[in-house]
Amino acid sequence: MTKEFTFNVDRFGIVPWNKDICGWEERMVHGSPQDRGSADRYYGRPYEPHWYPNGTGKGPRITEELMTGDQIAEYAYGYENEDDRKDWG
Repeated sequence: MTKEFTFNVDRFGIVPWNKDICGWEERMVHGSPQDRGSADRYYGRPYEPHWYPNGTGKGPRITEELMTGDQIAEYAYGYENEDDRKDWG
């Protein structure tokens, strides 16, 4: 599913889900690769690295072929660590 990567929270400037505060900590940016990976997993969408530099749905959508290895790793981290799922019930 995903390429192998080494994830370093300090390097990416993001933090994993913190259940104690019920959400992402402040450094999580809407539209970032991690945000998009997390959202894709939550909504049951396929693994497809992308992100929006200007925020989700604003401006260009940067696709995998234009992403750096670090950005793809950040997307993968969000995708692989999202443990909640949308209840379409």
